[in-house]
Amino acid sequence: MHLSITVLAVLFAALALCGFGYQFLVIAGIASFRRLLKRQPAAMVMPPISILKPLRGSDPHMYEAFRSHCLQDYPEFELIFGVIDENDPAAAEVRRLQREFPAQPIKLILCPEALGTNRKVSTLAQLLPEARYELILVNDSDILVPPNYLRRVAAGFADRPPGTNSIGLVTALYRALPGSTLASRLEALSIATEFIGNVLGAIVYERKLTFGLGSTLAVPRQALQSIGGWTPILDYLADDYELGTRLARAGFEVMLSTVVVQTALPNARFAEMFQHQLRWARTIRDRRLRGYIGLGVSHAVPWALLACLCAGLAPWSLWLLLAVAGLRFAVAGALCRSVLDDKESNRNLWLLPLRDVVGWLVWIASFVGDTVQWRGETFRLHAGKLTKI
Repeated sequence: MHLSITVLAVLFAALALCGFGYQFLVIAGIASFRRLLKRQPAAMVMPPISILKPLRGSDPHMYEAFRSHCLQDYPEFELIFGVIDENDPAAAEVRRLQREFPAQPIKLILCPEALGTNRKVSTLAQLLPEARYELILVNDSDILVPPNYLRRVAAGFADRPPGTNSIGLVTALYRALPGSTLASRLEALSIATEFIGNVLGAIVYERKLTFGLGSTLAVPRQALQSIGGWTPILDYLADDYELGTRLARAGFEVMLSTVVVQTALPNARFAEMFQHQLRWARTIRDRRLRGYIGLGVSHAVPWALLACLCAGLAPWSLWLLLAVAGLRFAVAGALCRSVLDDKESNRNLWLLPLRDVVGWLVWIASFVGDTVQWRGETFRLHAGKLTKI
């Protein structure tokens, strides 16, 4: 028994050391993003943009998010909202927006057809014919944006009109505005210190970006049409990932914008937060299995804690835990401050050990089962596609 415990201590310590090394990949990603921020964008044209926003139900700070899109320092753009049901509470918020900004082109389109399992993509497919402009931008209903958002997204197309260059998608990082519950704060911390770090680390490791983030998907109509429009991904859960991957496979570049937007989180209970995290985790596991298994080493703090327990709190294991936790806190702080300007998560960094344990449990649970909860419905996930249960 003693030998078995010693072997486990060494194994967990090795995993913790791998996680320690992984943090340096994230550090490289942070440095790369900081260099991107320092670049001065070239003189550029600002093509008109059609913003498509599929809606379903209400989200925290929804109207504030809608309103932020109407306050853009940008010469020409339109907002096109889509709802499945005309009595959807989001429709009332769009009508309110139309009353406040009568001079801004704002459309509310009824999209009742279920063209596929993913109702968001189904709505987008029905909104696309309504768009007047060649540059299409999609983001989630709860995304709040700064006044220079459209300028900075358009700058990602490198001063060339949409359709005349190899850039097929511009996407953006995001931070979360948590609710008042502990679970909501933990989820915001997860986005800032785990998810965003994994995105930046993936860019460094793969030397390019090959997926999109739902916070911002700006795509020239010509590029979108070259991969069949929205139709091929009507049954996929991770539509943002699929869009970016398919564009990359078609030979287009996927670019990361310098702008960081904000999403608002609900006052979730712990079980709701865990299910939400589990949906993300199973989605990534399903589409990037080898990379997702490899991400297991990124949970350095839980592995170091297990090494301490199996080693009977031996001095070497405590020093390992101190080193791993110290680097983890430093990198998490850099993500919050240097990349995301995330003051809320920065204030909640003291919760990081608890968040890391929860994240490790989510990673383990993600391998047990293939169902996900989404918008109150249960689906089976296989090869990226959803089947309603």
